[in-house]
Amino acid sequence: MKGAVVAVLVAVALVQLMAMPGEAVDCGQVNSSLAPCIPFLTGGDTAPSAACCGGVKNLKALAPTTADRRAACDCVKAAASHYPNINEDSASSLPKKCGVEVTIPISKNTNCQK
Repeated sequence: MKGAVVAVLVAVALVQLMAMPGEAVDCGQVNSSLAPCIPFLTGGDTAPSAACCGGVKNLKALAPTTADRRAACDCVKAAASHYPNINEDSASSLPKKCGVEVTIPISKNTNCQK
């Protein structure tokens, strides 16, 4: 009987882990996706590069669920805080300029829980 109870508890734990997709978003992946955008975001470039837009597309693919998007947003916010000269207008226009619909705000002032 104890073996059956343990098996059920393990199964429940595995289901819960699979139901938390937001844990799969890694800040390293998010940061490397957006690193090519730094020149545009800080005013060094007037338009995002092809590599930057590829990174924005990759960011969208990394975060398909609400939990993933919140985790990615937290990563973006943390990374943006390291660049005090990020132009907020450039950041907010980045997805549109790349032709990508992304609901993850690129800003250091974002409330990621909304």
